[in-house]
Amino acid sequence: MPPGDGGDMLRLSPYRGLFRLPGARAFTAGNLVARLPMGMFSVSAVIMIAGTRDSYALAGAVTATGLAATAVAAPWIARLVDRHGQARVALPATAVAALGSLSLLLCVRHGAPDWTLFASYAATATTPNTGGMSPARWAYLLDGDPKALRTANSFEQAVDELCFTLGRVLAAFLCTALFPEAGTLVGAVLLVTGMVLFTTRRATEPPVRARTPAKAPLRAPGMPPLLVTCLAMGGIFGATEVVTLAFTDAQGQRSAAGAVLALQAAGSCAAGLVHGAVKPPGPAAARLPWCVAAMAALLTLPLLAAALTGSLVLLAAALLVAGMATAPTMVTTMTLVQQRTPEGRLNEGMTLAVTGLVGGIACGSALGGWTVEHGSATAGFAVPVTAAVLALALAAGGTSNRFARPGTAHGHTSPDMTKAPPLGSDGASAHMG
Repeated sequence: MPPGDGGDMLRLSPYRGLFRLPGARAFTAGNLVARLPMGMFSVSAVIMIAGTRDSYALAGAVTATGLAATAVAAPWIARLVDRHGQARVALPATAVAALGSLSLLLCVRHGAPDWTLFASYAATATTPNTGGMSPARWAYLLDGDPKALRTANSFEQAVDELCFTLGRVLAAFLCTALFPEAGTLVGAVLLVTGMVLFTTRRATEPPVRARTPAKAPLRAPGMPPLLVTCLAMGGIFGATEVVTLAFTDAQGQRSAAGAVLALQAAGSCAAGLVHGAVKPPGPAAARLPWCVAAMAALLTLPLLAAALTGSLVLLAAALLVAGMATAPTMVTTMTLVQQRTPEGRLNEGMTLAVTGLVGGIACGSALGGWTVEHGSATAGFAVPVTAAVLALALAAGGTSNRFARPGTAHGHTSPDMTKAPPLGSDGASAHMG
């Protein structure tokens, strides 16, 4: 079926109609398998390294190094995918990332020097973002049908949340119930298997673009302050993950770490579904500071739960509530990125935003690990609150309406959208939550 012919079948049952498109089920199945490890690798690495080397500072620094390498490699990998096609680039890049994961596993297992852990985990930065390549396929299949494409984007956002949640739980279970390296090993196998299934479905792969017109998104009005805001928000996610793992370990409940972290993602998923079903008021630029303010306020709940009660149950409940601000904030942020990215460079613009998030996660992971090591896990929960306050200051001061382009935005008739493309539209994994 040529692109754009799927609109009629989507009228009665949008989600059912999506998967009646030829090839949609096949590439989605491979995408789901390949995307599941995105929630596994960092949790597995922290549990594996902290458990064998008895240092959360080292674990946080190693994962931060890998995320920093991802921030550098992501735009390059995305550009190669655009230039040469998904299959030609994604499979070799996946092979390199899988070898990096296996190298990390062996280095930890056999007590190799610390520097080998950094080098091995940095190699995983070549992991292609299936969460970006999959929406590109939907855009190709549904070209000319914005309503159907919004439905596909909503599905992709839900998949991001689901895979991230299940990945964390699976990683924590494997590392604690089997052996510390199990999460990394299974994640590598799933990544390679899923990517093979995904890239071999060539009929739905979008054609290679000869060139990308227009100026670079980084020089577009309003983009630099927005990317700095993404950096600060990434710090929230990175610090929260490391500190929560340390807190559960201190409580003697390491096996519950995945479930506790999954609750935060579950809260985000629920809020995202509600946000996607309701048209938010006002332009995205005006909403973003309020969304970040809500995130900063709700992040005080885990800090209070840890400091005042020390209860893992109350902490889990606090993270569930705190996560409810994540999806609306991320959707609003990516809507602004879409509005401010020059025509014809949307993938690159989204990649830059995700790169900012990944860089922030790297900083947050390192700072969170350092705080736990030199203070306590309870004190570590102040790090994501501080990052949220910084993000609020940046959002309030640097994302004003004067940067929004009136009229059309990448073919849409409205300058605002109620649902942005999933985080990581052709870049690095966006959801870190």
